[in-house]
Amino acid sequence: MNTIKIPVEVEKELNKISKVAGYLWQREWAERNAGNISLNLTSFFKKEDVLGIGEVVPFEFPKEVGGYVLFITGTGCYLRSLIDNIEEAACILYINEEATGYSIIWGGKREGFGPTCELISHASIHLFNTQNNPTHLAVLHTHPIELIVMSHHPLFDNEAELNRQIWMMCPEVKVFVPKGVHCTPYALSSTVELAKVTIEAFKTRNVSLWEKHGATSTGEDVEKAWDYLDVANKGAKLLLTAWGAGFQPAGLSNEQLTELEQFI
Repeated sequence: MNTIKIPVEVEKELNKISKVAGYLWQREWAERNAGNISLNLTSFFKKEDVLGIGEVVPFEFPKEVGGYVLFITGTGCYLRSLIDNIEEAACILYINEEATGYSIIWGGKREGFGPTCELISHASIHLFNTQNNPTHLAVLHTHPIELIVMSHHPLFDNEAELNRQIWMMCPEVKVFVPKGVHCTPYALSSTVELAKVTIEAFKTRNVSLWEKHGATSTGEDVEKAWDYLDVANKGAKLLLTAWGAGFQPAGLSNEQLTELEQFI
């Protein structure tokens, strides 16, 4: 049986994950088993605490993530289960030093449990953040309704204009999603290609909008990652609401958007 003492700091992060899972379910952003969450917990554990726990499952990771400890949701698991049954719907896993496999050191109590099929994407994003944005420990992928609709719109082919039109709907969108949304081209789920295009997105933007699929963000913790998606989707929702009412919104001017940069 997998057993490891969870540090108090990790317990706090798990509680945040349960809370955000509730937000996602209430918003209808996590239908059935849609979406996944991960958290880089490497700094919270000593090496000797995680070695020798659990059976090693072969998996080819980027070699640089050897030794990482990640919280990650399970394949086929419902994010709503994270609210009350987080140990069944998710796990903490240790990636061996050679990055050729992982062992589950906590959670994963559901019969037939395995980590999300997006494991390679999450591991790759965490590696990117370690090297380029080390304060960002959380990765959140979900299905924000209005952002997904925008990924079907012709504006998706004009990233700069899509962001301008989302930003112009509300000052907070510009201030709290200052780098904006990346229009990430379609790639098949659970593939290395999807990981690559998502990492490319985070080089310039706060949110990766996966074409005709969903959106992904990172943050210092899962609540911060949620905030990027929540605010970006609010801009998209306001824009779609105006269009649905039959008019093109006036929006903030380019000058007003520039003025807001003092608050970023």
